[in-house]
Amino acid sequence: MGRVYLDHNATTPLRAEARAAMIAAMDVVGNPSSVHAEGRAARGLIERARAQVAAALGADGADVVFTSGATEAAALACAGRGLSGAMIEHPAVAAWVDTTLAVDAQGRVRIGDPARSVLQLANSETGIIQELPEGLAVCDATQAFGKLPFAFNWAGAGMMLVSAHKLGGPKGVGALVMRRGSDPAARLRGGGQEMGRRAGTENLIGIAGFGAAAEAAARDLAAGRWDRVSFLRDRLEEALVGGSKLTISIGKGLRRLPNTLCVARPGWKSETQVMQMDLAGFAVSAGSACSSGKVRESAVLRAMGLGEDVARSALRISLGLDTDEDDVMRFAESWLACESRYRARVA
Repeated sequence: MGRVYLDHNATTPLRAEARAAMIAAMDVVGNPSSVHAEGRAARGLIERARAQVAAALGADGADVVFTSGATEAAALACAGRGLSGAMIEHPAVAAWVDTTLAVDAQGRVRIGDPARSVLQLANSETGIIQELPEGLAVCDATQAFGKLPFAFNWAGAGMMLVSAHKLGGPKGVGALVMRRGSDPAARLRGGGQEMGRRAGTENLIGIAGFGAAAEAAARDLAAGRWDRVSFLRDRLEEALVGGSKLTISIGKGLRRLPNTLCVARPGWKSETQVMQMDLAGFAVSAGSACSSGKVRESAVLRAMGLGEDVARSALRISLGLDTDEDDVMRFAESWLACESRYRARVA
């Protein structure tokens, strides 16, 4: 049997629509800033993609600034603004904010001053969804985009971060979405591209792929394709927790991303689980993939008040639109067999 990929929150396979758009963009030779016909053709592709991303985000009347990814978008949105956030934020956001906001046992962040705060819409490790307060300064919608129905215009945030490779687009391209009149200080200065907010010749191929992926992701969301994924996630949760009495499901019963399951088996280290599942043919992770290949104790779970034994034994399984029932049941069987062997060794 072939390998089973269950790490979609780290990155998703490239959509066929994105691949086709990128291949077509490779033949467009002009610089998007040039005024001749070739340059205008390149500019047309970028503006088409901008419109596609804006439409998928419900961002009419907002600016979409293309970046190299959500990490750069976070720096553009947050640097030097004195914002506050919580320890459950992605490291790309936490690096720029004061992480002092309290988190309760259900992973919800207490926001006192929305205008000075940053908050993720959904957590990449637990899948737990936040209620966004009106007037929020910055929202990280990286994991939610394409999986949850929302619109930038009614989300209540001044700025929003998104990334292409979380919804079937290419790696290395993202966007900062902002309300008209917002003027974040440019981090990259030079030729004045992206309305003066992000200098440098645009990644035409990546941006074209992002636009196509966003449009396709919006269609899939509207068609209800994530409902089946949510059903499979729940079946997997039932199998793992039901098959191992010592296993904890983080966020069970809470509003979560439809594809995300975080389980912890205290005592059985996360890195050991990841390696054993990899050898068995399954790609899963212990949390955020943005830690230079390292497996660390989950800061998210610790912020929720869970003990070190839980934080060091958490496993994230994130499904995709093409994940099928056989994939999740095979994973459950393999994981439970490994857990049984671990239990026998430590008994």
